[in-house]
Amino acid sequence: MNHIEQHLQEIRERIQTACERVGRGSDEVTLIAVSKNFPVEDIRIAWDAGQKHFGENRWQEAEAKIPMLPHALQWHCIGALQRNKVRKVLPHFCLIHSIDSLRLAAYANEVAKEEGLYPAVLLQVNLAGELTKSGFSPEDLERDAETLFALDRLEIQGLMTVPPPVEKPEDARGWFSEMRQWRDTFSERYGVNLPILSMGMSGDFEVAIEEGATHVRVGSAIFGNRRSLA
Repeated sequence: MNHIEQHLQEIRERIQTACERVGRGSDEVTLIAVSKNFPVEDIRIAWDAGQKHFGENRWQEAEAKIPMLPHALQWHCIGALQRNKVRKVLPHFCLIHSIDSLRLAAYANEVAKEEGLYPAVLLQVNLAGELTKSGFSPEDLERDAETLFALDRLEIQGLMTVPPPVEKPEDARGWFSEMRQWRDTFSERYGVNLPILSMGMSGDFEVAIEEGATHVRVGSAIFGNRRSLA
């Protein structure tokens, strides 16, 4: 068995175990294999092993990969989305995880209207206010929520977050719990359905699942150490 196949099997078992601990079904969690800086050959191995969802950070890299892989593969845009890439990205990704400002959301909405699209998106939240990360602060999200949910072409399906670095996975639990609470608050307050919580990566996805994650983004634990494709 190839190491990618073996790692995928192990990750799926860990997802199932984490779900069982909190009374969830493993079918409630979507595993996104983060394939940035990994070649098409590795992605194809994962696809052949039954992995359907893959995450890319940069359009330049995804643009080269997408035509070389099965059409049924589901691509997720998980990196920062630049305004000048919006028109290229929208048609090719099943879910955009990184709408990080009202300005970007409004522009994506206009592009979607021009292109006849209804893209599924998540709002990226910077819970800790880290200067190195983009995203709405909870306060900004509260301020902008009515405008965001009124955008007629964006299908806002939930929230995404990347917590601050922690020494051990358990230390991230509070951030994941807070994200779930914000999601529930916005759903109730504005009467919107926000089923998706994208949170948890290779080092902490089990804790994220225990706190309600529906989509986890796992790269190195599947593919190994990253290497530049440049």
